[in-house]
Amino acid sequence: MSSPSGRSKAPRAAAMDTQAPGAASPGTGKAPRRDPLDTRAGIAARIVLLVAYPLLAHVASLREDGRWSALALASLALLMLLGPVLRLRPWALLLLAATCGGLYWLAGSDYVWVLLLLLPVAFTGLVAWGFARTLGHGRVPLITRIVSALHARAGLPMTAALTRYGRGLTLAWALLLGALTAINLGLALFASPQWLVAIGSPPSLAISHAQWSWAANIACWGLIGVFCLIEYGIRQRRFPQQPYRHVGDFVRQMAQLGAPFWRDLLR
Repeated sequence: MSSPSGRSKAPRAAAMDTQAPGAASPGTGKAPRRDPLDTRAGIAARIVLLVAYPLLAHVASLREDGRWSALALASLALLMLLGPVLRLRPWALLLLAATCGGLYWLAGSDYVWVLLLLLPVAFTGLVAWGFARTLGHGRVPLITRIVSALHARAGLPMTAALTRYGRGLTLAWALLLGALTAINLGLALFASPQWLVAIGSPPSLAISHAQWSWAANIACWGLIGVFCLIEYGIRQRRFPQQPYRHVGDFVRQMAQLGAPFWRDLLR
């Protein structure tokens, strides 16, 4: 025969087991903190900063103005430090302040242009390497991991065809971004006449910062956007059963995978 106290413990335990994620803890009365990057404001800030950098860099190149270059680089620094800045980490706030101060000091020199010219090279090169390194033996290709996470959230199975497609698309991204890295490096060299002289090429081959920007900040990003749209159309035809309804829903669900997923993905 069970005691009254025994009967009362079972419902209490069941209630605790069925407690919704994110609900207040019975012991503390406080809901767990949500990562600021996963909030609407955090997602919007990332999108704004992603768009702001190429636009500011392009304005800087058209105006031949180092101050705009420094502003573009500062927006990129904020994007990279956005997570800890939103969490008000002192080291991140100090690093951001120091970076902005250094860029302000460099705004009137040629060094700020060197940074601006080399950033597209570094960015596309690092991302290309990030895709390529997941193609090694025993690794899960980067795109396959993303597709698996999206399907797992929707309760859909990962088929062998999807797995093969994910690997092929990871390779395609690595090749495309690798090619853009080589193009961006060439553009950076031709936009710096001193480098042309150093390698024995005539300075007449030099291009202006504006010409460099139209190629590196507009055309390259446009090519990436066209690649994304073409690939999305191919994917929809080959795999009509997807965990998202349209492009906007796809982007939303990608964002909802959360900051921890994206941090682990790039490790």
